[in-house]
Amino acid sequence: MSIEDRLESLRTKHAAIEAALENETHRPSPDDVQIHELKRQKLRLKDEMHRLSP
Repeated sequence: MSIEDRLESLRTKHAAIEAALENETHRPSPDDVQIHELKRQKLRLKDEMHRLSP
């Protein structure tokens, strides 16, 4: 897998986590633990994308 393929995969995962985070925060009774976990995952992906970017 090339670096560009890996970056695209990470971007796709990042977008999916962002959508899940949006859904969770707009629920009538959002789960704070789930929100925290999604934010942590999103940050981890962003850090990895930054490391791989030229």
